[in-house]
Amino acid sequence: MSIITKYILRKYLINFIIVLMSLQLFFVGMDFLQNSKDLPDSANLQLLYLMYNSFFTLTLTLPLSLVFGWIVTLVIFVRNNELVAFSSLGAKRVNIYLPVVIISFILLTILIAIQTTPLAYSYEQKKKILDGNYFSSTKSDIFLKYDNNFIYFKKLHPLRKEAEDIHIYKVEDRDLVETIIAKKAYFQNNKWYVVDAKIVKKPKEMNFETSKLEVRYEKFLNTLEGFKPKILDNVYEEKSNFSIMDAVSALSLLEKQGVNTDKIRAAIYYELFIPFFILPLIMIIFIYTSLNRRFFNVGSYTSLTIFGTLVIWGFFFMLYKFSNSGVIKPELSLLLPLFLWFSSTYIIYKKRKKNG
Repeated sequence: MSIITKYILRKYLINFIIVLMSLQLFFVGMDFLQNSKDLPDSANLQLLYLMYNSFFTLTLTLPLSLVFGWIVTLVIFVRNNELVAFSSLGAKRVNIYLPVVIISFILLTILIAIQTTPLAYSYEQKKKILDGNYFSSTKSDIFLKYDNNFIYFKKLHPLRKEAEDIHIYKVEDRDLVETIIAKKAYFQNNKWYVVDAKIVKKPKEMNFETSKLEVRYEKFLNTLEGFKPKILDNVYEEKSNFSIMDAVSALSLLEKQGVNTDKIRAAIYYELFIPFFILPLIMIIFIYTSLNRRFFNVGSYTSLTIFGTLVIWGFFFMLYKFSNSGVIKPELSLLLPLFLWFSSTYIIYKKRKKNG
């Protein structure tokens, strides 16, 4: 690593950390002040609220801070004539912005890794604290299809991995052939175990004079293998988020059931790929930065770059909301625009390099 690269990275990381801390303190602090009257009196719950809110806000502030920190760094470099000095020392344009792109890629990868952990549910956890039901989580009236079964949960306790008042209807060729009724079921060893199940089975050949329903009881009955309570909790909520691991598991399971997976695919694309929209942005901001202080308007440059960053981020966020609501297929609304954004940035860079 050259001396120039070390110097650029040191300056950039300092500015990035300052911007990140400022944005975090602003968003988390404003949220805490607005909701402090509704928070529990417990100091522990308040600290947990701040922690969950900080992680949730990080998914927004970190990508933006990477860009804003780069803008601040470039402004300082131009005002101090350091970009001219770098060029005089033989540094090419790519040697200036590439280290920033690489470190941004690493930080975004770390952010994505966090989204594979339970911290991906930070928004949900902080909302529970705010609503006063942090220690209890119950979902009611969940109805789902699994293979040839239609399953109804009167109550679901995702944290305890339990369900109450279960009805399982087995259907063959549009004909109801078996019903399983139980008061309780729990999730263990990647399966749902129905306790004290009552099984009512219809005879294969119906004769109203001689046929009768077969009724038997089972102490334990396992079903719905691999369908995690957290997946159940989120898939059937209108507004919910997923950890990447749970989203991949839900996608695999629901595709087998022929269930629409647009919402889950949108969540996976948004968490895995969309954060990298800032990498072309870092490059395109640099190639439109004047090396000469004499032709550099700090006010206009800062306003345009920050406004442009927010517009592009808002555009991808809007597309995610459309995908999440099922208006547009996520491949068309997220992956295609991201590909076009990378491609157009590359074309602009090549033209700018040719003319420059």
